[in-house]
Amino acid sequence: MAHHPDDCEVAAIAATERTDPARRWSRLGATLLGLLGFIWLLTPGTAFADVTSATKCAPTGEIGCIIVNVLGGDNSPVADVGISVAQGTDPATTATSTADGPTAFEATTAEVYTVSLDPATLPNEYAASDIADVDVTVQIGSTARATFRLAEGAAPSPSPSSDATKDSSSPAPSPDASAGTSSGTGISGDRVWQQLASGLRFGLMLALASLGANLIYGTTRVSNFAHGEQVTLGAVLSYLFVQAGLPLWLAAILSIAICAGTGWLQEAGIWRPLRKRGTPVTQVMIVTIGLSIALQFLIQFMVGTGTFQVIGGNPTTWTIGPVTMTKVSFLAMGLALAALVAMALFLTRTRLGRATRAVSDNPALASATGINTNAVIRLVWTLATGLAGLAGLLFALMYGAANWNMGMQMLLLMFAAITLGGLGTANGALAGSLVIGLAVELSSLFLPSDLRYATALFILILVLLVRPQGILGRRDRIG
Repeated sequence: MAHHPDDCEVAAIAATERTDPARRWSRLGATLLGLLGFIWLLTPGTAFADVTSATKCAPTGEIGCIIVNVLGGDNSPVADVGISVAQGTDPATTATSTADGPTAFEATTAEVYTVSLDPATLPNEYAASDIADVDVTVQIGSTARATFRLAEGAAPSPSPSSDATKDSSSPAPSPDASAGTSSGTGISGDRVWQQLASGLRFGLMLALASLGANLIYGTTRVSNFAHGEQVTLGAVLSYLFVQAGLPLWLAAILSIAICAGTGWLQEAGIWRPLRKRGTPVTQVMIVTIGLSIALQFLIQFMVGTGTFQVIGGNPTTWTIGPVTMTKVSFLAMGLALAALVAMALFLTRTRLGRATRAVSDNPALASATGINTNAVIRLVWTLATGLAGLAGLLFALMYGAANWNMGMQMLLLMFAAITLGGLGTANGALAGSLVIGLAVELSSLFLPSDLRYATALFILILVLLVRPQGILGRRDRIG
């Protein structure tokens, strides 16, 4: 016989719901975090590149240098040629070349700058030259070089790094400059190989950062918007430890361990209690946005809003066939590949790895077979944040500098790689990241560098129109 609660029972239930402080505070907290996330999404970025012309430039801990050479047929400096340096859509800084030597510019922001010549200012003997722009990547504390070799009636040969790598007395070029990021120089076999190598490098780093986020989504169905800050945290902690006098290898180990520890603490103190309360995924996602904002302010408090270098000095370059990159870039690619292989072996060859895949496929069935899903999820959070910390460190070493919002700038690309490869699949993160990395770098062969990320997202849209589940994802069954 069905039991119908009397008036006293109904009143008691209503009173309990009205006086449950935990329920009221959880709803209030979710609402506040949602408002903070909405305000944060509406706030435009305020970081702008800053570059000025200078008589001479010496790199310091606060500025980087751009040295521009305009050379004639006899390799002597050509005077009175207009030079402009710009970053993105910001106003260009201009100067005029002299016969005394190269022209210098000081930059206070580590960015990709476009160096161009004014054709109207070329001497008569070079007036027929077809001038191409050069992209150089500036690192704080280092010197980037762009050289224009003018020839009578022929196109000049601009290069951001060739002179620096051949002249032992010159400072080493910046990593991206040596990686062939110049635009408008035409498509050649060497440049294609260079861009392929750069795309592979960027794809491996992106895979390392996005693998953990994809595992988190696979086991919890939560898109972690704070994952980008975990990437930044790895670079920041390494920088602080190196500044404290620790060797780089020890700073790296401590940074990765601390990043992994933050994942463990987040799971124990935030995500597991929310799961036990049955908090909807949407509200949990809003909490990750709030955590992202909090970590951004914490990182700003730790290192400020400027750029920082984990290790100073000019990087040395290695040349393998037609590919020239920094020594750190080659070592970082090898380390990233080793970490990805180790994760693949862990997921396929170990008992914990197979349990992780089982929880990702079907948490209820995995729990019914005796797998401790909470322990697996905590392990996933720990591994994910540790991998993110390693990715942040490698990014900072490869590109010479980092800043407080580095991870947020990467977050959209990480989500794109995860979606392209297949949500919740470890191998999908790798496949999607490699496609994104190669698309970003190869697109600069025939498109302006400002559009390279748009090209990657356009490919994402095309692939999802044909295969909505992603490259390696499985189509969901409905009904």
